[in-house]
Amino acid sequence: MRLPLIAAGLLSLPMIACAQSQDMAQHAGHGMNHGATRATVGATAQALLTNAQGASAGTATFRQGPTGVLIRVEASGLTPGWHGLHLHAVGQCEGPGFQSAGGHVQHSAEAKPHGLLNQDGDDAGDLPNLYVGADGRGMAEVFTTTAALVEGGPGQYLLDADGSSIMIHAQPDDYVSQPIGGSGARVACGIVNGG
Repeated sequence: MRLPLIAAGLLSLPMIACAQSQDMAQHAGHGMNHGATRATVGATAQALLTNAQGASAGTATFRQGPTGVLIRVEASGLTPGWHGLHLHAVGQCEGPGFQSAGGHVQHSAEAKPHGLLNQDGDDAGDLPNLYVGADGRGMAEVFTTTAALVEGGPGQYLLDADGSSIMIHAQPDDYVSQPIGGSGARVACGIVNGG
C-alpha cells in the first residue's frame, strides 16, 4: 500500500536532517539571512519573572535549537485573558513600567515594523500572545527563529553585552498596530540569563 510508504518517508525526514553537518547546513527561513549557518544546539537560559511590585511572577526557560529558540513561559499572578509577550533589547527590569528593558531586540540595520501579521514585519522581539486562565496562571511554549542563545547563530543574540529580557504586557498584541500591537503596560519582566 502507498500510505505506509508515505508515512515511512515522512518519519525518516528528521533522521536525514540530523545527519547533516551543522556547520554546512543552510537555512533560508524567516528571520535569518539566506545561507546562514545553523546554530549549535543545546544552549539554555532562564528568566525569573517579576511583577511591577517586585513579586515573583513565574519563569521563562530558553533552549537553543538548530534554527531558533524554544521558550517555555510559566507565569502566575496575572490578569486572566490574553497578554502580549515580547523579547526586549536590554537585560534590565527596573524602574516604572520596566522601561530599563528598552525596546524590542533588533539591530538598527535590520529594523522592521512590529507585528507577526504585519506584511512588512515582524521585528525580532515579536512572539505569540500568552493566555492566562481564571487562576492567574499562564503557560505556553513558543518557538522563534529571530532569536539565538548562541553567538553568531541565526537571529538576534540574546546574551550580548547588555543582555535581553522577556516582557509580558497587560493587553493582547493585535500583531499589526505600531509600535507594540496595542499590548499596553508592561506587567511582568524577566532578565535572560545563560545556563
